[in-house]
Amino acid sequence: MKGRGPLATVLAANAISISGNSLTLIGVPWFALQTTGSPGKAGLVAFCATLPVIVSAIAGGPVIDRIGRRRVSVTSDLVCALALAAIPLLHYAGRLDFWVLCALMGVTGLFHAPGETARHVLVPDLAERAGTTLARAASLFDAVSRGARMTGAAVAGVLIALVGAETVLLLDAATFGLSALLVLSGVRGVKAAEPQRDAAPVSMVRYRAELREGYTFVLGSRLLLGITLMVMVTNGLSQGWSAVLLPVHAQRNLGGAAAIGLVSAVWGGCALLGALLYAAVGHRFRRRAVFTVAFLVSGAPPFVMAATTDSVWPLVVTAAVGGLGSGTLNPILTTVLYERIPGALRSRVAGVTTAGALMTMPLGAVGAGYLVEQVGLVPTLLTVAGLYFVATLTPVLFPSWREMDAPAAVSSSGPSSPAPARAATTPRP
Repeated sequence: MKGRGPLATVLAANAISISGNSLTLIGVPWFALQTTGSPGKAGLVAFCATLPVIVSAIAGGPVIDRIGRRRVSVTSDLVCALALAAIPLLHYAGRLDFWVLCALMGVTGLFHAPGETARHVLVPDLAERAGTTLARAASLFDAVSRGARMTGAAVAGVLIALVGAETVLLLDAATFGLSALLVLSGVRGVKAAEPQRDAAPVSMVRYRAELREGYTFVLGSRLLLGITLMVMVTNGLSQGWSAVLLPVHAQRNLGGAAAIGLVSAVWGGCALLGALLYAAVGHRFRRRAVFTVAFLVSGAPPFVMAATTDSVWPLVVTAAVGGLGSGTLNPILTTVLYERIPGALRSRVAGVTTAGALMTMPLGAVGAGYLVEQVGLVPTLLTVAGLYFVATLTPVLFPSWREMDAPAAVSSSGPSSPAPARAATTPRP
């Protein structure tokens, strides 16, 4: 395919896959709460889903390049489709033990991250093929992802209320299958999507060397390391929100799963608007200032609002403001990545930074579930809000973050001096 076709295909496939992932983020915690009645077990399910993400991200960069980004994307989506479809089918058959649910969520976590990483690192090559700028392609990639999250969250909340979490998981499986079909048929003939034919012969020594290149690049940049550590903390706190705190708050105080869909949809819609606004006018402002303000308004406020009111509408307003701010975060981080990381290292560096940024997500879900059962929902919400606020002050406190305002281009293939990269998909409360 020539011109804009492959870029449009990857954007569409990623949107469909993320829509399905939004169904999972709402459907699985609600399903776990319904079937177990325990916030702690809901957190444990989330732990099992996120821990394998870290494992695959740590080791997956060189694998993606060897197998090929197109093949990895297709395979990961197909495996996720089968694992998610098995959950409701086994439940209907009366054979879904709790450990089986945890195992199936572990499979989805293990395979989902490489597929999303493979599509993400294709964007610079596809943008060049389509004749568009990196900043615009990065903003468009994030805007489409935000819109998909908004749609998926809204659909999940409504469908859970109407037909149950089991049906939502079956629909989720179908979205992963459709994403695989799009990439399989729509990204043929793109060199960057195929296996590296000129690479050295496969060996464990060579694999370790390629893996080490990604870690060396990350550790060589104070800004990149700072971004990864900051998002590592906030991702863990946000996972506690999405997997435990919001579902429990909705079940006890907001009237059910429809409230989760409403809050998440408003957040996603405003984040989409924020991403589009940044694509239009973001180049006029300093990245560090925008990033800092956006993270402050999108981090702690939802936790504080949920702790201080039992009404859904104040939380919806807070989600609107926070979503608008959060929409600028990923375009900034993604643009930095595309500008600074050479093409030959993108998969390896993206795998390293993603693994680092997701490191605390399993603990975030388990910790939130444990705290809710031990001290209650409101104290947990306020504690997490305080930790989130402290974490989001780091761009103000550490001078290395000033490097965010100093863009530097690199070639698509050759190495360069260590520079910042996208840490991970920025969390959304």
